[in-house]
Amino acid sequence: MIFRWFGRKKPEETAPKDEAAKDQSITLESATPAPEPEPEKTPEPSAAQPAPKQETEPVPELAPAPPSAEPQRPVPPAPVAQTPITPPPAAAPVEPPPAPAPMPEPEPVPELPPAPAPAPVAAAAEEAPPTKKGWFAKLKEGLSKSSSKLTDGITSIFTKRKLDDEALEELEELLITADLGPATAAKVTAELARTRFGKEVSPEEVKSTLAAEVSKIVTPVAKPLVLDPALKPHVILVVGVNGTGKTTTIGKLARQFKAEGKSVMLAAGDTFRAAAVSQLKIWGERTGCPVVARDTGADAAGLAYDALERARAEKVDVLLIDTAGRLQNKTGLMEELRKIVRVIKKLDETAPHTTLLTLDATTGQNAHSQVEIFRDMVNVNGLILTKLDGSARGGVLVSLAEKFKIPVHAIGVGEGVYDLRPFDADAFAKSLMGLSAD
Repeated sequence: MIFRWFGRKKPEETAPKDEAAKDQSITLESATPAPEPEPEKTPEPSAAQPAPKQETEPVPELAPAPPSAEPQRPVPPAPVAQTPITPPPAAAPVEPPPAPAPMPEPEPVPELPPAPAPAPVAAAAEEAPPTKKGWFAKLKEGLSKSSSKLTDGITSIFTKRKLDDEALEELEELLITADLGPATAAKVTAELARTRFGKEVSPEEVKSTLAAEVSKIVTPVAKPLVLDPALKPHVILVVGVNGTGKTTTIGKLARQFKAEGKSVMLAAGDTFRAAAVSQLKIWGERTGCPVVARDTGADAAGLAYDALERARAEKVDVLLIDTAGRLQNKTGLMEELRKIVRVIKKLDETAPHTTLLTLDATTGQNAHSQVEIFRDMVNVNGLILTKLDGSARGGVLVSLAEKFKIPVHAIGVGEGVYDLRPFDADAFAKSLMGLSAD
C-alpha cells in the first residue's frame, strides 16, 4: 500500500511540473493581446478537460507571480526616480550661512553706547540744585508770559513819547490787566510821575523804574521758611483749594529739609483722594521720610493727631501735614479744616506752628478771596505761589504782598524738585519786567 501511495504521489508531482510549464506558457501568452481567442479553442477537446481544471486552480496562486514578470518592473522605477528629486529641496536648509552675518553686527553698536550715557546725566540733573544765575534764568523763563505782556505794552506806550497824563493812564490800565491790582498800579504810576513827568522816557527807563517799585513792595514779604529748633517737631499744616499743588509742595519741602540734615515725617491728611495718599507715599520713598496714612475716607483730624503723637515720640524735627483741597466758599469743608487744627492743639497748644496756603498763580485775582477765607479760618501765616510759569498773571503776587503783608516763603516755576525755591524779591521784580540780573 505504501508503494502504491508513493506511486500515486510521483505522478502528481510530475504532473504539476508539466502543468506549471504549461501555465507559464499560458501566462506569457495571456500577457500578449492576441492570445485572448485561444482559450475558446481549448474547451473543444474533451481529453484536455482534466488539465484545465488544474490550471484554473493554480491561476490564483500564480497571481502573485506577476512581479516576476519583467514588463511590470519598469513601472516602479518611475516613483523611485521621483523620490530622489525631493532631496534637492531638503538641501535648501544649507542657506543658513548668510544668516550668521547680521547677528553680531547690530547688537553691540546701538545698545552699548546710549544705555550708560543718559543715566548718569539724568541723575546729576536731579541731584545738583541750580546756581543763583541758573535759578534767575529759570525764573525769568517762567515769568516770560507775564513779562512779555508788560514789556510789549510798555514799549507800545512809550516809544518816542513824553510821560504825560494820557501815557500814565494807559500804563496804569496795563498794570491792572497784568494782575498787579488797582492799588498797586496807582502807587507805581504815581512814583513814576513824580520823577519823570513831562520828560521823554524810553521803554527801558519805564521798566527799570517799575521793577524798582515792585521790589520795594514785595521785599517786606520775601521771608524764607525758618524752623524753630526748640520744637520737636515743628508742625507745618499745608492748606489750599483743589489743584494748587499742596502734595507736590510738601514733597519738595521735605526734600529741602532733608538736604539740610533734618528729620522729616509726612502725614497724608487728604483722606478723600487715594491718589493723594499714594503720591505722598512716593515722595516719602524718594526723600526717605516716613509717611503716616490711613484708608480712603478716614478721619483726617484723627490721622493728624496720631501723626503728631508719633512724631513727638520719635523726636522728629519737622512734621508736614497734607490736607484735602477745599473751595473757600464751602463752609462744611472749612469746618473740617478747623477740626484738624483743634485736634492738633490738644497735644500742642502752639501747633500748627506754620500754616502754609498754596496759591495757583493762574487764578489771578481770585487768589485774594482764597487768602481772606483761609486766613480767617485757620490763621494762615505763610504763602507759597505755584505755577508762575503757566500764566501771564504773575503780577498777582505783587498785589497780594501789597494788600495782605503775609510772608511769601517760596515760589514755583516748574514741576522739577528744585523748581520750588525761596522767594527773592529783587530777582522776581526784574524777571517780571523782563530785565537782566545785573
